[in-house]
Amino acid sequence: MVSRAERGPLADWFWTIDRLFLVLFLLLMGIGFMLSFAASPAVAERLGLDSFHFVKRHAFFMLPAIGVMIGLSFLSPRQVRRAAVLLLAISIVLMVLALFFGVEVKGARRWVSIAGLSIQPSEFMKPAFVVICAWLFAEHARHPDIPGNLFAIILFGVVAALLVAQPDLGQTILTTVVWGAMFFMAGMPWLWITILGGIGVAGLGAAYVTLPHVAGRIDRFWTGEGDTFQVDTAREAIIRGDWFGQGPGEGVVKRIIPDSHTDFIFSVAAEEFGILFCMALVALFAFLVLRGLSHAYRERDDFNRFAVAGLVLQIGSQSMINIGVNLELLPAKGMTLPLISYGGSSMIAICVTAGFILALTRHRPEKRAQERSLFRSMHGVPAE
Repeated sequence: MVSRAERGPLADWFWTIDRLFLVLFLLLMGIGFMLSFAASPAVAERLGLDSFHFVKRHAFFMLPAIGVMIGLSFLSPRQVRRAAVLLLAISIVLMVLALFFGVEVKGARRWVSIAGLSIQPSEFMKPAFVVICAWLFAEHARHPDIPGNLFAIILFGVVAALLVAQPDLGQTILTTVVWGAMFFMAGMPWLWITILGGIGVAGLGAAYVTLPHVAGRIDRFWTGEGDTFQVDTAREAIIRGDWFGQGPGEGVVKRIIPDSHTDFIFSVAAEEFGILFCMALVALFAFLVLRGLSHAYRERDDFNRFAVAGLVLQIGSQSMINIGVNLELLPAKGMTLPLISYGGSSMIAICVTAGFILALTRHRPEKRAQERSLFRSMHGVPAE
């Protein structure tokens, strides 16, 4: 245990970090590692690999991901902005390169291969995009003559165009929802809400008309006709789990779910540990989002407020989409459950998001003292 009397970077970090947030992130990662033992062996065996191939790789990515999260949590808000600028620039360049030289999987070019590792740049783009847009919205709120909102709209257009070109409609919708929520918090006029909402609806209609795989997924969701094997099997796993589950290692339906270790790990959790366990998992994500929004509500700095709210909404929205697909409440979409599903890019990128959240929610006594002093001087309140 680090003593309060100690002084130094580690002691300052320990006593200023939101430790409940930190424990929550580590707990979710621990649950994900536990579920990898249940969800991945069957997939590995179907591919002719060692039964614990994906478990080992999950652990391999988990350790650097935790290091990234802890390292970023030491940053100041200014350093978070600088790191986000660099990360966003690199991610956009890699997203462009992926369109021309990337690895094609199921008709989509979303991955680039670097040093033998497949990286999905859009995963790293998301937290950086949220932070930069938060800064642009905050700058416009503080100095209305700075066209921060316009720059945020342009940046959103660039990012959305790259995601659609891959194509990745799910990430496009997720990015749009988070960006729109931040813009709304920044005081977006109702005219802009109407215009951008109309553009969003038109974009979804265009995607349905021009992208056959999007139309197919939506049609299968509404009619139940076509290849619905994976979502039907996932539903069967959830039903079989009942309230208390079949027990660790006792799942049977999970063995025939193609993406049980990634997109449908929630169904595996339901079959082996039960609906009550899944409800507790949903509660953890809900608590994460509510705690983040509570921090944002109390925050006086516009940048911190928008960034923290946007980052927790990103995690919450992604988890809601993944769980909604598992429960057949949403059309099938390849999106991981944050900190739970297998996937190196996803895990490290979510830990980047978590690191930014931890950095921006740290208690900074010197900043609070400066704010109180400024408040007293502005309102003529005598010093204590």
